[in-house]
Amino acid sequence: MAVPPDNDLLRAVGLRHAPQGFPVLTDVTLGASTGEILAVTGPRAAGKTTLLRCLSGQLVPDEGEVWFADMPVHNLTASQRERFRREHLGWIDSEPHLVPELSAWENAALPLLLRGTPRRTAKSAALEWLDRFDLGALAGERPHALAYSQRQQVCVARAIAMEPAALLADEPTAALRGPERAHVLRTLVSAARSNDITVVIAATDEETASVADRALRLYDGRTDGDGPGSPEQEGREECSLSV
Repeated sequence: MAVPPDNDLLRAVGLRHAPQGFPVLTDVTLGASTGEILAVTGPRAAGKTTLLRCLSGQLVPDEGEVWFADMPVHNLTASQRERFRREHLGWIDSEPHLVPELSAWENAALPLLLRGTPRRTAKSAALEWLDRFDLGALAGERPHALAYSQRQQVCVARAIAMEPAALLADEPTAALRGPERAHVLRTLVSAARSNDITVVIAATDEETASVADRALRLYDGRTDGDGPGSPEQEGREECSLSV
């Protein structure tokens, strides 16, 4: 297949994934351009998490291709995919996963430190984003001393602080309520807009999906047409989808 268009930073073509013969993704195609926020919606067990893991190189699909710019992610070795994630991608899971022995700021700075960023620079970036989530006073605390929602916000800060080219978020606000959810979404969108970060966000709730420029819906591992994104969606080219 040809390399995807220049304006698609992240693209999947004809993804099929059927672990143990059970189809989780069936011929899914999508593209997201630089700085675009794309929501992947649908009920639980629709294939959203599997799709994001294929886009990130955590999973290799049984069939199909994943491109990051002109890089064929589907052809990379395991070590090359790990390096690809470390250098280019931010990831936010639906539940907070932090290193229990590290403080909040060390957890937020970890991707930068693994990339070789000087410790002082990495700490400064981590503290900046923790402050934006009103967690600056807790920067020295370890995860066990933080509330569940605070741990999740540290994970969001960690993903943004590394200034990734693309950020994949698997229901990032599922653990949050009310003002916390709105604050995280507002900060995430602001960071993406100001740094031209491509975001693919899996969502089951309308509030999360509403921040996107476009949305596509998955149902039983298949695309189910475009859903409403933000008001800017009107008049934009529709996402290429295969069923």
